[in-house]
Amino acid sequence: MRTVLIVGNWKMNKTSSEAAIFVRELSQRLPVTSTSIEFVIAPPFTALESVRHVLGPGSPIQLGAQDMFWEDHGAYTGEVSAPMLKDLGCRYVILGHSERRTLFGEQSDSIQKKIRAALKHELRPILCIGESLAQRDNGSTDDVLTKQLHESLSDLTGEQMTGVTVAYEPIWAIGTGKSATAEQAVAAHRTIRRVLAGAASPAIADCMRILYGGSVTPQNIESLLASDQIDGALIGGACLQVESFATIAKIATASRPIGV
Repeated sequence: MRTVLIVGNWKMNKTSSEAAIFVRELSQRLPVTSTSIEFVIAPPFTALESVRHVLGPGSPIQLGAQDMFWEDHGAYTGEVSAPMLKDLGCRYVILGHSERRTLFGEQSDSIQKKIRAALKHELRPILCIGESLAQRDNGSTDDVLTKQLHESLSDLTGEQMTGVTVAYEPIWAIGTGKSATAEQAVAAHRTIRRVLAGAASPAIADCMRILYGGSVTPQNIESLLASDQIDGALIGGACLQVESFATIAKIATASRPIGV
């Protein structure tokens, strides 16, 4: 059984001091974890150090980053490398988020290089893919997801692919308050797993986690996790309030009892 993964993407929110206060309170509210679920938070780069300090070495909450560059070092003003993130205690890194694609022009070839760099340094990439509302309306969702997967994961070995988590984030549902229905999300996840099976093997596809992201809330997380196709959530706005994130965590924990 795949371990459920709940990731909070803070985006450009919270100063270093605000982050420390938030994480201290959140740590007290999270349910006791088990091998059936993982929690990750991805603060801005400026807050990674303060969050790591608050979490400490024994925290059930793992640290993630929101992006990274594909080179280890060099003349890349404003960029952050995988070794830098590792040194700060990061275990995960979000790559290819639709906001990076649409606002900053990221393309699948650069995302692929980032994935390779993350894996090289034993960071666990979370690859974001998803369609626009126009693409969904014209029936090309499956084609868009297939193209993004092939371009972002091309030439990775099966072993490398097992280190990647895929996050299905329909662009039309991100920050809009309009979430995909459970049926829409499950259908997209089945498409993704089918593409992964063709690119690697059914066994590899079966062990890869696929998350849903896009206006995830305490009100819809239970219906999303009711399907064994959905292995967790990449959460935006709802992770910025302790109460809502803690509620999502409790519901997610209950959805995958120990040993199930």
